[in-house]
Amino acid sequence: MSDRQPLAGSDPHPATSDVEPDGPEEKTPRRRRGLRIALILLLVVVLLGGGGALAGGLYYRSVDKSIERVDAFEGVPEASRPPVAAKGAMNIMILGSDSRDPESTGGSRSDTIILAHLPKDRSSAQLISIPRDTWTAVPKSKEGRGGRDAKINAAYAWGGVPLMVQTVEKFSGVRVDNVAMVDFAAFKEIIDALGGVEIDVEKGFTTKYSLIGTRTFKQGRQTMDGAAALDYARERHAFPDGDFARIRHQQQVIKAILDKAASGGVLTNPAKLNSFVRATSNSVAVDKSLSLVDLAMEMRGLRSGNLTFFTCPVKGTGRVGSESVVFPDPARSKTLFDAVRRDSVPDILAVSGK
Repeated sequence: MSDRQPLAGSDPHPATSDVEPDGPEEKTPRRRRGLRIALILLLVVVLLGGGGALAGGLYYRSVDKSIERVDAFEGVPEASRPPVAAKGAMNIMILGSDSRDPESTGGSRSDTIILAHLPKDRSSAQLISIPRDTWTAVPKSKEGRGGRDAKINAAYAWGGVPLMVQTVEKFSGVRVDNVAMVDFAAFKEIIDALGGVEIDVEKGFTTKYSLIGTRTFKQGRQTMDGAAALDYARERHAFPDGDFARIRHQQQVIKAILDKAASGGVLTNPAKLNSFVRATSNSVAVDKSLSLVDLAMEMRGLRSGNLTFFTCPVKGTGRVGSESVVFPDPARSKTLFDAVRRDSVPDILAVSGK
């Protein structure tokens, strides 16, 4: 992985995800409950797209009809949005939280923020993780909340998905075409449906929070079931770089799921495919305009080897008042997102060091 780590001399304590709302927290509508880590959406469309069989076509329609829909762009002023710079390319904002995380104290946080860039030719995908504690300008919501600098994930608490769209667009200068959300806890069922995944643990550690109390991971390559992989992807307290380590591990788990699904006979085994789809579709929500059928057909040749995961460039961590935050690197971030806007995959990969 080429994720950039906090600079030496920055706050030694990893940034936290505390959000300070502008007043009493509003109740989240049932249809939007629990922002969800929608990399699973990409897994569904990529894997189903690669099936190429009649059964795959039936699954497309079944999944598309069962997916929960959200009005992601309601009230987002068009005049303030970035223009479309590269026709045919697609940028999907992926949001998520873990509704069953032992650390989670509420459902109004966005624990994971990813901008997924799909080039015009759909031959690859670049997934850029934006640390949830990134300090940035949050626009004012239609209810009058926000309108000041804060952690980027505060936008959801203050204005739901539409304000997250505005905030990510303002931060990146990239127009968000679609939005997808999935409950990260669903990884457990997905991985179990696959019969486990292979993960190479870079350094042994013991979790502080776990589905079983605590769990110790030994260094090296090993097979993990759903519960173990979820604990592995959740942990941040065991590492000096905190949330940056968690981002790396989430990316590892996503790639492992794709690799196992592509090589484990899922696409050619109706029973396995059905179990996989059941484990994913119930946890996915997308905006009203996103067609999984169309996207699946466009992405049918995509595999994990064509996916690039990296993290938005940062200067390091520090404190603003009582909050521990992540400071973005304006120069490198501008170069990266300019490349995304232009749909220049070579330039995106060059900035990421890939």
